[in-house]
Amino acid sequence: MDIRVQGGGPTGPFLSARDVFETEYDLEKEVCVQVRPDPDERTWTAHYDDHHLLNISTAAATSAMARELVLHEYSHMHRNEQEHPSHTQSTTEAICLAFSGRTVEQRTLTHCYQIANHMKDIYADDITLTVTPSNKLVSFLESSLASAIVNRPSTAPNTWRQLTATADPEITAVNAAFALALCERHDLVGEDHQLYDLAHAAAKDAPNVRLDAFKSQFRTLTTDPDETEYRKALVDITRRYALNTTWAAD
Repeated sequence: MDIRVQGGGPTGPFLSARDVFETEYDLEKEVCVQVRPDPDERTWTAHYDDHHLLNISTAAATSAMARELVLHEYSHMHRNEQEHPSHTQSTTEAICLAFSGRTVEQRTLTHCYQIANHMKDIYADDITLTVTPSNKLVSFLESSLASAIVNRPSTAPNTWRQLTATADPEITAVNAAFALALCERHDLVGEDHQLYDLAHAAAKDAPNVRLDAFKSQFRTLTTDPDETEYRKALVDITRRYALNTTWAAD
């Protein structure tokens, strides 16, 4: 793996993450890292014909979770190179299909894109969790969910990914379902873990969101879906969230 860091930030986390990642996986394309001075800069990855681009803030790159964050982003890059449907399927196309002929509020639409990102994160973390311990991820999920439940911005550093943009009860409940699904998918926590109590608290605040149903959909995502299967899963989960019309048939 070729890593090129620009912007005057530290190189250690990116090289360390590369060494860990290469124990099981590899990337064919060069990784170009842009370290941004803005502490509020969101970490995001773009993919091009000859390289991957990782944008990250200096605050994230120097945090205690920097290596874990970078490993997570390398996993997204690997999924892209695999042409995994979760990383090649157009989210906009699927969401337009889900809501064809219907009107959806902008707030709800934003939440649907966040749900789609959760699905991508499930597949990225299927890779990440094979090369790194889970303790930091579990701690992040727990602290982020707790912060959302008490209706204040997350105090966790912006170094993994944004679990919740606001303290909106409905999307917080779905975020809780995602957190539990990821933990159960990889047997990360026991049934008595605090995360379950937090998730149940989130569910009480959003009675129209079925926590267990969303958890099941995230947890049971097929490892190697084809494009049609993945698009159907994405359409189904976003439609269920936005329209809340299919639960009675389950």
